[in-house]
Amino acid sequence: MHQHILKLYSSAKKQQRLIIGLMSGTSLDGLDVALCQISGQGMETQIEVLAFETVDYDDDYKQKIKKVFAKRECDLELVTLLHPWVGTLHAKMVNQCLAKWDVAAADIDVIASHGQTIYHCPKSQHSQTDFNHGTLQIGDSDHLAVTTGITTIGDFRQKHIAAGGEGAPLAVYGDYLFFTSGDENRILLNMGGIANLTYLPKSADANAVFSSDIGPGNTIMDAYIQRYFAPLHYDKDSQVASQGTVNQALLTELCDNEFFSLAFPKTTGPEVFNLQYLASAQAATNTTELTHPDIMATLNRFSALVIANAINDCSAKLDSVAVYASGGGIHNPLLMQHILSLCPQLQTIKNTHALGIDPDAKEAVLFAILANECLAGGQQRFGNQAQGIPTITMGKISFSD
Repeated sequence: MHQHILKLYSSAKKQQRLIIGLMSGTSLDGLDVALCQISGQGMETQIEVLAFETVDYDDDYKQKIKKVFAKRECDLELVTLLHPWVGTLHAKMVNQCLAKWDVAAADIDVIASHGQTIYHCPKSQHSQTDFNHGTLQIGDSDHLAVTTGITTIGDFRQKHIAAGGEGAPLAVYGDYLFFTSGDENRILLNMGGIANLTYLPKSADANAVFSSDIGPGNTIMDAYIQRYFAPLHYDKDSQVASQGTVNQALLTELCDNEFFSLAFPKTTGPEVFNLQYLASAQAATNTTELTHPDIMATLNRFSALVIANAINDCSAKLDSVAVYASGGGIHNPLLMQHILSLCPQLQTIKNTHALGIDPDAKEAVLFAILANECLAGGQQRFGNQAQGIPTITMGKISFSD
């Protein structure tokens, strides 16, 4: 048996495994690095986050990625070069974190790497009859493994598509395995660039589990701030949006997109919801002269409205439901205020701190769970094909030499 196969076998048999989960989202703010101690598998999964850090991306990274990010046409040579470059850069960030935490690379069982999404393309978006769903993440896991000396599991989304899914959202797997509770119906709401949710019934019935993208979270708001308020990267504490007034005509036009009428589950991305989408809506409503605060106020309300509509749809037939939020949107007080006001059945919206997981670390932790299932899972298989959740093992394994 090859030594690397033997090490994987030994890791799978351990009572506890050390797994580093990595997440780089569409907001391009930084690499989330979560050091997780995980035991068990399936519904018996137990997690302790030993350390967490978001390593900020510098302007050079952001500018390089933006040249190919969510663009139908871009420089293929640059995409080819960025794939290993991102993997190596992420590896160096992991090495920095390990040094800071005084943790030896040899003590880590595996790294779980999501990579950097540069294009997401479900069939409902591209409408090309010869092709099915597609998605592309760069940040080669071989370069991560070689540079860190740690076996890396990456490229999780392709198996999801191969098995009939759209490649997203993958959070449902970790949400179901770790956050299901017999005490309450739960909605796990994640508000990154794109917002998504997972519904977890207290019955733990896999056939009732529901997960889908909702629509824009922070993506258009962040892009607007970056264009008109540079060097700011986002609307900190809703300072700009709070000074404006919602324009109802523009809001109505923003909500007029066929994506919102599609049945769940569905996926989308900044390929659809971007500054061009905003510009088209402004042109259609003769609102091109709106002030920056009024536009930001309207975009904020737009994100809140589509998120609240999804929460209300999911909870319409329930006696009660608890919502636990994560992602950058939780730091936008006006967005959170709007969502709560649009969901009259909710007394409050908690975040995943209440469930023992830092909301900023949640997505990185969820990929650590997927890697744990790749290593040690299989006894308890979870899926719901009718809801676009195929029963699969995800991740490709890269050895360090």
